Amino acid sequence: MRNTRNIKNNEVSEQRGAAAEAKAALLKAYREAKEAAAPMLEAKQAEQIAVAEARRARQAAREQQKREEKIRLEAEAAQKQAELEAAASAEEDARKLADKNRIARVIEDEAARKAERDRRYANRKARQG
Repeated sequence: MRNTRNIKNNEVSEQRGAAAEAKAALLKAYREAKEAAAPMLEAKQAEQIAVAEARRARQAAREQQKREEKIRLEAEAAQKQAELEAAASAEEDARKLADKNRIARVIEDEAARKAERDRRYANRKARQG
């Protein structure tokens, strides 16, 4: 029985050794593949960095364009507001001038009626007189 145990232990020991060697071989292969892929990885990272920088530049350009558009719209709105205020002011001035003219005509008409009345009165007094 001792021999069978020893044979089993040897088989287990050999299996463990083979597993360790396989693991070491896999690790070595992984490291070699990693070293071989390093230039490609660096190139890919550089490409990704370039793409990200281009994306940021495009985004900054879009934001600048939006700011310029907003400024332009605000300037247009301010100009329209100034035009509306100027038109309202001109309309107010025209209304005040029309009111002054109407008052002046009323005063002139009243003065003319008074002058006509005075003339008739003077004519009547002259005939009676």
